[in-house]
Amino acid sequence: SLADEPFTCQGQELLCNDCYCSEFSSKCIACEKTVMPGSRKLEYNGQTWHEHCFICSSCQQPIGSRSFIPDKKDYYCVPCYESKFAPRCTRCKKTLTKGGVTYRDEPWHKECFVCTGCKTPLAGQQFTSQDDNPYCIKCFGNLYAKKCSACTKPITGFGGGKYVSFEDRHWHHNCFNCARCGASLVGQGFIPANEEILCRGCSSDL
Repeated sequence: SLADEPFTCQGQELLCNDCYCSEFSSKCIACEKTVMPGSRKLEYNGQTWHEHCFICSSCQQPIGSRSFIPDKKDYYCVPCYESKFAPRCTRCKKTLTKGGVTYRDEPWHKECFVCTGCKTPLAGQQFTSQDDNPYCIKCFGNLYAKKCSACTKPITGFGGGKYVSFEDRHWHHNCFNCARCGASLVGQGFIPANEEILCRGCSSDL
């Protein structure tokens, strides 16, 4: 009898509260029980869970109203997903959740990808490497590059820089000049005179 019970009219039928919920209310995808009207629930992608039934596939703790990440048929809280799937920085070994850079097919935090010499951040900057270690242009030049015999500064070749080599000495293009008159010797004949290089005209005066 519905005389003293709450009921609902569905079409031409009168249904008690239990029958209405059993037939028309959503069922929890986890426990398969009815999600009663007014109870706390979570809906995602056309499916419904009791709030306490929607748990992380890794730590098995209720996710509740926290952010979560779906992966196929599993659902993870953010900390568990990052621990399980997120790439880890080559230097600090912590997870990369956004951004970062790739060097030699390995992930790095931007703040961890620094010059091996001076520790300056290299993300977005021109750099090179030596023995698989990254270096800024300045440190690489100071540590490994050939030195110009005229100005003694590094010859890196970056930025389209060209240089001239003779025996075991090297010059920047704009430094390869006659030691006496200063004329450029690039593409010209020259005469070595001890530590100096001279144009043909100046060498004839010796």
